[in-house]
Amino acid sequence: MIASKFKTFQPIQSKLGQTNIILVGMMGAGKTTIGKALAHALNREFVDSDHEIQERTGVKIPVIFEIEGESGFRKRETEVLTELVQKKNIILATGGGAVLSEENRELLRRHGIVIYLRASVNDLYRRTKHDKNRPLLQTHNVFERLNELYIQRDTHYRSTAHIIIDSGKQGVRYLIQKLINKLSTINPDLLEYDDRYNTMQTITVDFTPSSEKRNYPIHIGHGILARIDLILSCMPQKRAAIVSNTTVAPLYLEKLQSALEKHGVSCVPIVIPDGEAHKNWETLNHIYDVLLKNHCERNTTIIALGGGVVGDLTGFAAATYLRGVPFIQIPTTLLAQVDSSVGGKTGINHELGKNMIGAFYQPRMVLTDSATLNTLPDRELRAGLAEIIKYGLIRDPAFFEWLEQNMHRLLARDAATLNEAIQRSCENKAEIVAADEKERGVRALLNLGHTFGHAIENGMGYGVWLHGEAVAAGTVLAAELSRRMKLISETEVSRIRRIFIQAGLPITAPRMPAEKYLQLMALDKKVDAGKTRFILLNRIGDAVMRADILPAMLTDTIQACMSND
Repeated sequence: MIASKFKTFQPIQSKLGQTNIILVGMMGAGKTTIGKALAHALNREFVDSDHEIQERTGVKIPVIFEIEGESGFRKRETEVLTELVQKKNIILATGGGAVLSEENRELLRRHGIVIYLRASVNDLYRRTKHDKNRPLLQTHNVFERLNELYIQRDTHYRSTAHIIIDSGKQGVRYLIQKLINKLSTINPDLLEYDDRYNTMQTITVDFTPSSEKRNYPIHIGHGILARIDLILSCMPQKRAAIVSNTTVAPLYLEKLQSALEKHGVSCVPIVIPDGEAHKNWETLNHIYDVLLKNHCERNTTIIALGGGVVGDLTGFAAATYLRGVPFIQIPTTLLAQVDSSVGGKTGINHELGKNMIGAFYQPRMVLTDSATLNTLPDRELRAGLAEIIKYGLIRDPAFFEWLEQNMHRLLARDAATLNEAIQRSCENKAEIVAADEKERGVRALLNLGHTFGHAIENGMGYGVWLHGEAVAAGTVLAAELSRRMKLISETEVSRIRRIFIQAGLPITAPRMPAEKYLQLMALDKKVDAGKTRFILLNRIGDAVMRADILPAMLTDTIQACMSND
């Protein structure tokens, strides 16, 4: 039955040749189910390394664990994998712990395209809680054990994989289509296990199966601003307008413009004032004026070179100029790289509210060069960390723990650590945006801390508090409100406060009458039927939207978290 469904996907064989496809991931991630379906779709042999071990020993894996212990099983696992990867043209499902060995990780990457099937701990628990054949889960608290294993293994899965795909709640057919779309973009020449592959990672914002929407790549690397070929591949004609600001333009505009012009691209530079206070109609009209005076056409690409303000303004201009022209995001601040450049939200501020006027308009591409962070002021770098922490809090507890362990490296601007944090953040956001582009459901969870944060920004005057600083204080407010509603423990709230302190971000709200906070929060975009909806936490890694919050509880929470200054 499965084979007949996927016959149309078989032409990809010729592109992949005899390359093996290797699945890694946690127990319960779906490696066997998806591996068999993918093998049918591509007319390949399916091999399961755990099944192979059982065939060779004549006993089940729990028995091997009982007799030889985990170390004995891992030795057998390496021996079997060493043999299996010598095959050609197979789909290989590996055991959940195969990546614990550095020897295995290198072996898998050398001999195939490695796909990490990632699922949340909640999904893994739902699938495995009654399974008696998994020796590592024979414990009274399966959820806690799964969470420990996830945290231990996730970094290894990610470092081994060429492709990461979420296998959580999607149907098998949809996942196979998504996998084949990703596999079709793989260049076999990049499968060598060397540093060339790791210079740049590419994530796809994948809106399939909705055919009217266009997918686009997010390229992440250190020093990739020089990759003009990536920009040219997204331009319908060799004409571009580059929007930057007075801070970023002296650093990167001339370099980018010169590189494009060497490839025959005619460029129109547009430099706007720096700062949130200039995210308004006046600045937007200046962009329109330059585009019109230079006769920019519908196929002229507009490039946003700068932080979140530049990206939001440029995107809104692109969405509305000639009713829509192509645009590319080149974010140069950490906050823009992990948040505002991804997902197509564009707009300007109004004196009564932040981002109240705008449009959903997706870029053709996002080019994220972490080397641009070398010129970013420390305060701006810290502000970007607030949005990174947010992803761990709303859906990725393993990432949250990784951030706790690596915050000092991020603050020291270690390139590899920054790239890892940017990539993980963009993966999280890309999955959410693809599932809910217009924020009618799960995408609203990305606003953790933002209802309070936007009130802080507006009440204090745009630009006095950086967006990330306001979000940090707003997130602590949301965590405290969650505790008061008996959703989250005091221990977890303390842990949340600690990570923001580690990042050098504020954990108290500025002094402002509680009534003013309530008034400003009533202008929030998430207000529905007159009720302000808040993103709260059930636990670290699990967010929820609630509208049933009494004004008195809000007031008490705000007053308890307010600064004494």
